[in-house]
Amino acid sequence: AMRAGRTIDGLLELSRIELGGEAVKDVVLASMVVDESVNRARSLAERAGIELVIVPSSDRVRMLGDRRQLVSALGNLVENAVKYSDSDSRVEVSATSDGQWVDLSVRDFGLGIPQKDIDRIFERFYRVDRARSRETGGTGLGLAIVRHVATNHSGEVKVVSVEGEGSTFTLRIPAAVGLVSTALRDAG
Repeated sequence: AMRAGRTIDGLLELSRIELGGEAVKDVVLASMVVDESVNRARSLAERAGIELVIVPSSDRVRMLGDRRQLVSALGNLVENAVKYSDSDSRVEVSATSDGQWVDLSVRDFGLGIPQKDIDRIFERFYRVDRARSRETGGTGLGLAIVRHVATNHSGEVKVVSVEGEGSTFTLRIPAAVGLVSTALRDAG
């Protein structure tokens, strides 16, 4: 029942993202998206004995997008990194910008992904290791959600992975150049 509930929740989230049209284009602080995503996965990480590390970045890193969708996408990446890491390891989450793009990255030191599977991991319900996915409770929808969020934001999602060493997923979103975030405006 729990597994069926997670699958239904994932399908509903994916449907909202797919059918919701273009993403809202607010100015969003990358640090807020990182903090919310890490907090969403914190209890899972604690139960698994995984250290979640936020790599410090400038509070000025801002992107243009829908905060809720961005937290959902990055949260899925963080949760996957935790699920596919061994106990006593760590997951690093960072936000960097080159002025034109914001890269939200999640790096783990876990299992890694076989090269033959890299092209398919963003498909709905695709699982690299079905036995391990059943054990971790994965639905096979998280990376499909990430891909759709990236597309909705005129961005992309990339992965670099080495079996036995881990993976780095990067969600690349357009930077908010010269704009002030709603959170900063409301605070000031």
